[in-house]
Amino acid sequence: MGIERNWAGNVTYRASHIEHPSSVDELRDALAAGEKVRMLGSRHSFSELADTGGTLIATDRLPRMVEVSEARDAVRVSGALRYGDLAPLLDAEGLALANLASLPHISIAGAVATGTHGSGDAVGSLASAVRALTIVTPAGDVRTLQRGDDDFAGAVVSLGALGAVVDVTLDVEPAYEVAQHVFEHPAWDAILRDLDDVTGIGTSVSIFSTWERTDVADQIWVKQRLPEARETTRADLFSRLDAEPATAKRHPILGVDPIACTEQGGVPGPWFDRLPHFRLEFTPSAGAEIQTEYLVPRADAVEAIQVVRTLAGQIAPLLLVNEIRTVRADELWLSSSYETDAVGIHFTWKPDEDAVRAFLPTLEAALPGTARPHWGKVSTLEGAEVRSRYPRFDDFAALAARYDPERRLVNPYLERLGL
Repeated sequence: MGIERNWAGNVTYRASHIEHPSSVDELRDALAAGEKVRMLGSRHSFSELADTGGTLIATDRLPRMVEVSEARDAVRVSGALRYGDLAPLLDAEGLALANLASLPHISIAGAVATGTHGSGDAVGSLASAVRALTIVTPAGDVRTLQRGDDDFAGAVVSLGALGAVVDVTLDVEPAYEVAQHVFEHPAWDAILRDLDDVTGIGTSVSIFSTWERTDVADQIWVKQRLPEARETTRADLFSRLDAEPATAKRHPILGVDPIACTEQGGVPGPWFDRLPHFRLEFTPSAGAEIQTEYLVPRADAVEAIQVVRTLAGQIAPLLLVNEIRTVRADELWLSSSYETDAVGIHFTWKPDEDAVRAFLPTLEAALPGTARPHWGKVSTLEGAEVRSRYPRFDDFAALAARYDPERRLVNPYLERLGL
């Protein structure tokens, strides 16, 4: 096998070989091979969550499926399908998802398994849209779980520790349009004086900063579902933040060509072409980068942002951009917004992993003890500490032991968590 890496190039997989099954039967055979095994989707995880010294099973050749329910309130899809591939198919049916991540390039099963999210005070993570999923266990058993089943809340954000998710059923709703506005140089003091007011001004709100300055952020991106857009409130809010509308299209990272970004300037467009920051046909974000994210309860958000502001002198030299956005609470055991509305503090770092890892303990020690690191991004928190921040983690460990009693899905990442 040639050298295989994740999308960003910061993780080189240790697997002895990679299987590319083209059917569920071939997938079951690959899972039953008798050695350590992990699933591999779009390779967008920056952590070593997907790595193994045994066999990697890539999902890229599994059959594609998109089945809209008779009631037109759900869609059953292949776990390997990317959100960017699904979205236009749904839109053609007059349907939509309630939320999308900033990148449409990620696989549905992988995004759900890691608790990946979009943004919005009233919008849950991508995993919160799951109403059913089908898992093939390492023993080859096929198990389908539905919302309300005893194991369901533990099985959705699964870290790949239960088996291969071959299909997922997602909630859908009628298609809608979104307008995206960008404002520049909002004052941090004004943002933090009433963070709830700021994040509530749009369906989805992202605050971007390079932390070269601590008095103002670089940009705020406001995505608003139509026709609910509140022009008067928006104008009032941003006059109070001393921000001004961007005069041209912007990239989250200052100075980068915005050609890869979705349309801005308040031009209405389909939900799938506005909710993500980036367009599917382009390499997302910066390309060569490392990502870290911590999600904190809303009650601790201002304190956490002030910590980042205090450490700006150490952060800025390592940083491409910091993004702050919100996620609604859910009941999924390993979701970073489990039982709490959360604020995500996301760092896109320059591709110097040694320097980033050397700094992260300082940041993690300063953040509130409620901060939960994103499963698919780089963190240096001890596994026992991460585990302690999830009240149902022991229940999840018991669930994983039932689905994978031989621990064939357990890799060093999961071992550090006590699995």
